[in-house]
Amino acid sequence: MPRPPRTLPAVLRRGPFTVTDGLAVGTPEDALRRAGLRVPTPSVRAAGPAPAASDVLARCQEFAPVLPPDAVFCHSTAFALLGVDLPFDVDATGDLHVEVGPGRSLPRRRGLVGHRRSSTDVPFIRLPLGVRVTLPEAAWTQLATAVPPRELVVAADALMRRQAPLCRTEHLERAVSALPAGARGVRRLRNALVHARAGTDSCMETRLRWTLTDGGLPAPSVNALVRDADGQVVAMPDLSYEEERVAIEYDGDVHRTDRRTWLRDGTRRAALESLGWRVISCTADDVLRHPDRPVTWVRRALRR
Repeated sequence: MPRPPRTLPAVLRRGPFTVTDGLAVGTPEDALRRAGLRVPTPSVRAAGPAPAASDVLARCQEFAPVLPPDAVFCHSTAFALLGVDLPFDVDATGDLHVEVGPGRSLPRRRGLVGHRRSSTDVPFIRLPLGVRVTLPEAAWTQLATAVPPRELVVAADALMRRQAPLCRTEHLERAVSALPAGARGVRRLRNALVHARAGTDSCMETRLRWTLTDGGLPAPSVNALVRDADGQVVAMPDLSYEEERVAIEYDGDVHRTDRRTWLRDGTRRAALESLGWRVISCTADDVLRHPDRPVTWVRRALRR
């Protein structure tokens, strides 16, 4: 009977490997043909079950052994690998995007979408098991023609999020400036930089901000601290107009289903209203299906 995959050398049990690497450490050819080893892509073997479509890192690891040394995962695949929320209509569970340098043949393997860049060298982030991913700001520029203007701003905000940001505004600006003259989507990227803001907490907050400005209202502040007469912080609204004392909060499902969040929301709202602020709460239904609602509510509040 064939031996189980655990009899493979330890170096091969760490992750996917090429047939050449398997033979190089003395693994017999018949062992590499056992049913216990999968063939994720030609010339690659892997033990264990196939990764889920949502496990983008594991899927990339299965292609990494046969990619050129200058290959980097890019586009939406890079966003998923870096743990960034994806814009609407971008699905990371589909084919993986990989980029190679000039003179290289595009990878032609099932499950991969190949791209070729103009530069020989490219900075990258190294992830486990040989997975190389392009820098976040470069991945953002690659979405320029793949998503509508609002979602390009959403992606920029997601990279500059308040908690554990992956880049800063100047990184995005430099990435756009480095694009070759006449590159597709440059105008979209420059316009998105005008609307992008660092320090956001969620993609839906960005979409709410876009809804307000797209409706003709001035751009609100993002996560600005509100203090009382003694200088103590009483709240940090998602969006606000400080001079007019209008706060706009985006309430996701957790604000409704989690009791502690619900109580905290009530306390914060009472504190703001005690200081003369008007608080407007918006839901996903308001932002995505009835964008005229928040625009009307905020406009009325600003005219108060």
